[in-house]
Amino acid sequence: MKKTHIKTDLPGPKARELLARDALVDSPSYPRDYPFVMSHGKGAEVWDVDGNRFLDFAAGIAVCSTGHSHPAVVQAIKDAADRFLHISSDYWHEGQVRLAERMNELSPMKVPVMSFFAQSGTESVEAALKLARYVTGRGRFIGFLGGFHGRTMGSLAFTSSKYTQQKGFFPTMAGVTHVPYPNGYRPLFAGADQGRAVLRYIEDVLFVHNVPPSEVAAILVEPIQGEGGYLVPPDGFLSGLRELCDRHGILLIFDEVQSGIGRTGKMFAAQHWGVEPDIMTLAKGLGSGMPIGIMVAKRSIMQKWSRGAHGNTFGGNPLCCAAALATLDLVEREYCANAGKVGDYFMKKLQRLAGKYPVVGEVRGKGLMIGMELVTDPVSKTPAKKLCDALITRAFHKGLILLSCGQSTVRFMPPLMITEADVDEALELLEATLIEVLVSERPPVSRGVAAG
Repeated sequence: MKKTHIKTDLPGPKARELLARDALVDSPSYPRDYPFVMSHGKGAEVWDVDGNRFLDFAAGIAVCSTGHSHPAVVQAIKDAADRFLHISSDYWHEGQVRLAERMNELSPMKVPVMSFFAQSGTESVEAALKLARYVTGRGRFIGFLGGFHGRTMGSLAFTSSKYTQQKGFFPTMAGVTHVPYPNGYRPLFAGADQGRAVLRYIEDVLFVHNVPPSEVAAILVEPIQGEGGYLVPPDGFLSGLRELCDRHGILLIFDEVQSGIGRTGKMFAAQHWGVEPDIMTLAKGLGSGMPIGIMVAKRSIMQKWSRGAHGNTFGGNPLCCAAALATLDLVEREYCANAGKVGDYFMKKLQRLAGKYPVVGEVRGKGLMIGMELVTDPVSKTPAKKLCDALITRAFHKGLILLSCGQSTVRFMPPLMITEADVDEALELLEATLIEVLVSERPPVSRGVAAG
């Protein structure tokens, strides 16, 4: 049964009032797409201040992994708040130690690991970059076009999903060289295996003509590229990066800020290919909405930097650690498997949709990290940016919360606890929206007089 309902024109009167107040006092830099003013949420459902119900397939940009206000997570936060709200990382507390132990038990590198605590993904990346420079004594890095790693000046040097993010902030951190991320749908190199081609480019072109490999501290890569278009790399690419790094004494950093913590049907996306990095960054879904990030590194690497080399005030906040521990329990126990199962169901349904509408160029992803790329036609594969933007906005007006990525990709990143019934409801709204947008975007039929 269709549950989504919109009771007012959007934005409604209460939303309009808040938007007007916000315009006077909040930074205009936030990249907001449509006027959703949230009141509350439960699971995969959210309501705005005017009482309109929406199905949330954005999850706060892949943050609300266990759904909105999961009772177990909320209770863990309340219990922690009753004890104390803050103790700086100059000291110790049980929650932080236990969360670091859990990271070690999850064994992302299959060797002992240690954790550095932060409040966000970009801080986790900054910590990873500092650690890599510190332990290698090298100053250069390699990143990937289309990557998103954050907006602070170090991580921003790698972020290249849209030039908007760097425009006006040059120079960022020096020493970063970008290479293409393998994209089989839009190949840049000759040959069927774009992963192998990118690896050859790094080894045979970049390392020969421009970047001495002996000066490269680390390669930073998303195992599945997020903001750049939800690109899934070809088999062999990550293992090839691992081999390349090992040959040259380069550290391999996996940014799992968006793809980690069960999002792809495995605890970490890289586990789909059985590849272990030296350093990993985590955030987003780790705290089910609480601001927490972790930089995880092999113990043999993390032990090399000394007291005072890096730190922060709020890292390891007790409420955030409590939320993360509760989140990991839920993800390990049921939601990781659910993401795989429901994600497969969702992918098949989207592929059927693609068969009906040629503007759907490709459906790709793993688990509940799925992208649907829109094109003007399936032959040229020209990105249909205007169509994508219109679809995202119109879907909101129908009661479906979505976001885009890449040039023209609709990304689906719902809470990991969604059901097949939720997917069916979302697809009903999505198809209805797509039909409306295609009709509205269709050029008018010429009514000129025929030649006699």
